[in-house]
Amino acid sequence: MKILANDGIDPIGKKMLEDAGFFVETNNIPQDELPIRLKEFDAITVRSATKVRKALIDACPNLKLIGRGGVGVDNIDVEYAKSKGIGVYNTPASSSLSVAELVFAQLFTGVRFLHDSNRKMPVDGGTKFNDLKKAYAKGVELRGKTLGIVGFGRIGREVAKIAIGVGMNVIAYDLFPFNPEVEVVLGTGGTKVNVTVKTSTLDEIIKTADFITLHTPFIDKALIGAQELAQMKKGVQLINISRGGLIDELALIEALDSGQVSYAALDVFDNEPTPRQEILSHPRISLTPHIGAATNEAQERIGVELASLIIGHFNK
Repeated sequence: MKILANDGIDPIGKKMLEDAGFFVETNNIPQDELPIRLKEFDAITVRSATKVRKALIDACPNLKLIGRGGVGVDNIDVEYAKSKGIGVYNTPASSSLSVAELVFAQLFTGVRFLHDSNRKMPVDGGTKFNDLKKAYAKGVELRGKTLGIVGFGRIGREVAKIAIGVGMNVIAYDLFPFNPEVEVVLGTGGTKVNVTVKTSTLDEIIKTADFITLHTPFIDKALIGAQELAQMKKGVQLINISRGGLIDELALIEALDSGQVSYAALDVFDNEPTPRQEILSHPRISLTPHIGAATNEAQERIGVELASLIIGHFNK
């Protein structure tokens, strides 16, 4: 049984598969070569880069399994694959904590102007130190502020746990009913505290939250457009480490320029891997290149979970 890990796999996951008798190829095959080359394999695992659409599935009738290392399966025609008898698996639990921690890295960055300070200190720090000190002297604390979480799945819940630990007021919205109680583990001793977050409507979050973070699946239309931005609190801060397209980027730029939005942090973009220049160069946006799940710990968990799913599928 041959598996193409086209976007890579953690060495521990690779060894698990090899120990179970699978051959694992980790050298990337370009997207345009996959219709021919994938015929050599029984299964493919991908991250966000490789796309497994209907045409590729039709070109490879030998394909028995598609694995997605991560949460979203937007790059896979899931229902079509299943209709062809192909197993489709992802690893929704493995990267939640890593994504949540990046959310807070960006929140702390925004309230203390680290994104701008790190741009300007190397250039002007030696000659305009006191000017920069004054410019960045109006930071705020997260404690006591309201964080609106749009999408309260696994990642949204991990974000809430950190927010509660920081002392924020958490309000959460999801399209589907959810359990508002989260279990917060305190320190390394394992003390556990159950906390209930406030359930909210999307409209309430838009109008009342000091900070808004998005954790929803891909949708065809922007969830946050000009109308929603105009209804937000003046100076709101937005975080999108979920899916490109959830925020109307051109409307966001206008809101940042007007001061309606004071700061935005983006890990995902409309047209990856070539984000629009207005986004890349905007002084009030903190940028990362789609690295929400890119920690050593998350990659190991993803590799192990994916390997276990593959082994289980073929040993049925």
